[in-house]
Amino acid sequence: MSGETEAPTGPDFAAGVALSEIPDGGLLAGHVGGEAAILFRSGADVLAIGARCTHYGGPLAEGLVVGDTVRCPWHHACFSLRTGENVRPPALDPVAAWRVVREGDRVRVGEKLPSPARPAAPKDAPDSIVIVGAGAAGLVAAKTLRREGYAGTLTLVGADPSDPVDRPNLSKDYLAGKAPEEWIPLRPPESYAENRIERLTGVEARSIDTGSRRVTLSDGRSLSYGALLLATGAEPVRLDVPGERLPHVHTLRTLADSRAIVELAKTAKRAVVIGSSFIGLETAASLRERGLEVHVASKDARPLERILGPEVGDLVREIHESHGVVFHFGTSAASVDPNSVTLTDGTVVPADLVVVGIGVRPRTALAEKGRLRVDRGIVVDAFLETSARDVFAAGDSARYPDPRTGEPIRVEHWVHAERQGQAAARHMMGRREPYRGVPFFWSQHYDAVLNYVGHVEKWDAVEIDGAIAKRDFRVTYTVGGQARAVLTMSRDKESLEAEARMEEATR
Repeated sequence: MSGETEAPTGPDFAAGVALSEIPDGGLLAGHVGGEAAILFRSGADVLAIGARCTHYGGPLAEGLVVGDTVRCPWHHACFSLRTGENVRPPALDPVAAWRVVREGDRVRVGEKLPSPARPAAPKDAPDSIVIVGAGAAGLVAAKTLRREGYAGTLTLVGADPSDPVDRPNLSKDYLAGKAPEEWIPLRPPESYAENRIERLTGVEARSIDTGSRRVTLSDGRSLSYGALLLATGAEPVRLDVPGERLPHVHTLRTLADSRAIVELAKTAKRAVVIGSSFIGLETAASLRERGLEVHVASKDARPLERILGPEVGDLVREIHESHGVVFHFGTSAASVDPNSVTLTDGTVVPADLVVVGIGVRPRTALAEKGRLRVDRGIVVDAFLETSARDVFAAGDSARYPDPRTGEPIRVEHWVHAERQGQAAARHMMGRREPYRGVPFFWSQHYDAVLNYVGHVEKWDAVEIDGAIAKRDFRVTYTVGGQARAVLTMSRDKESLEAEARMEEATR
């Protein structure tokens, strides 16, 4: 999933195809003068858009049509079949759309359609908007505001010195050395000026005054806001043991973190990963692909068991062990020295690189200072609004009501954060629609990819379809007989279908 794509194949739609070649309600893959495209037919109505997802180049012809949209099989981005617009993340750019000409019992693709006109902002739109947090939720919120016609002052404040980056890649292909750094920024630098987004990087928001509607920054500046979005994210939990601040001990959250690990991995021979979280395991896989000896120390009995269950946990263990990873279960780090890690069971593991992946905690200090309601996250309502008027929160730091159960939950997934940022921006523009997004994430372990939709912390039963040992399966996690989450491997279409069913259930 590095973004590489093959040359387009199939019929040239510019030359025309028979209407009967396009399945009714389905897709036909081909190209328009060498540019990959798909045709969708509903009765006599035929639409043409680009065939490759603008996120990582996923094949939309293998995706799922829902209404007048198509969803990418890889990471569930969604595009309009009529306009090519990217309806929801993780895709941040549209695909092309073409005019379709009917000629008897044939259709051909004509010229490209112009981009849809942007709507006018509502008259009562805020005069200025400040977004604190330049991660997934913050960036998508800023893009959505401009796309929705917002013309006021828009400021994106980020404590990280880098521009918003593709964070999932930091533990996957980039860390493994298979993705160049130029792929990592989510937007080119010039796009911020083009969209009149003032970005302040390397600057922290220190306090909020909800009465005067101002945010004070670490450099002494003070920004006024008509609406404020807190997309402060989460921070890694660090070890609390002797040696945890040594220079070869790292967490992995930012581009700077990943760069530092990459630099050490150039000379390191042995790595110890503390924790069998998704980040920890993806890091282990990436370091193995770089040729390092890797040990993983985990307090759990098997990797990811509490999230995915024992059967999948055993598969994940088998995948990593088949690539040479050594696990130490029921233990963690007791101390670290420059050449080794001593585990709590007394085992001493040589290490010249240590990566800690034992979870994250939401960044809520700013909200607490502003006297917003905080309870294991920044508490928001169904519209992502906090306890203060015109102050919203989205992403890893937000605790919101699950649209399926009504229970407050906090979800730490990249795509979910982007979609919440999109929803929060629309709420600021007066589109008062409850957030009903279904969480989705993917996790890559060498050539094995897990797709997970929904959210459940405890389940009554697990239903397994397929063969876990053969890496071809669907696992459904149920509560009271209702599916709350679905995990798939090698079944991308079924993952999309599960997501669509869950969305339908919340309407």
